[in-house]
Amino acid sequence: MAGSRLEKLGTVFTRTRDLLRAGVVKQNKKPLWYDVYAAFPPKREPTYVGPPKREPTYVGPPKRRQKPVDNVSAIFYHEDAIRAKFYETYGNLGMFDLKRRGHKSICQRFVEKYVELQKSEVAESEDKLFEQTGKALLSEGITLRRSGAPMVSDQPPPQSKAERVASIIDQIKKSDETKKSEPTS
Repeated sequence: MAGSRLEKLGTVFTRTRDLLRAGVVKQNKKPLWYDVYAAFPPKREPTYVGPPKREPTYVGPPKRRQKPVDNVSAIFYHEDAIRAKFYETYGNLGMFDLKRRGHKSICQRFVEKYVELQKSEVAESEDKLFEQTGKALLSEGITLRRSGAPMVSDQPPPQSKAERVASIIDQIKKSDETKKSEPTS
């Protein structure tokens, strides 16, 4: 029966009737609807009617379907460019808890501060304004870390290896001098 197309040749009723006549389906296993359908047949027999056959008219290669014209304009906000640059510069700064209703993400705070500074016309270029926004958030206690760079903070930049070695040697000399100057008892 697999691959059979007999369902197109008759109705469910006629196929069930023929199965009952042939003894494939026993009388005690016939469907409940069979007697009702036999007593009250429909006025018009429900038969399968396939799509109308069309004569093949091959003229040339098939035409490619034209892509419909997209009349929807792109929705792009100025804040989207700020967010894109923020994530490009600082990366993702952690997970965002959606359960906290009044909570604003660090990115959203950055955008709001950026727009505020932009309205006050503090900086001449967008790059300087971006840096000033980062510094303004730092003054509010929000530490931003550039992706692939150490944390931005108030501390002086880290020393090179040579400077660290020199400072360690100076500390050792100072501790030796204090030990020499102390009277021994």
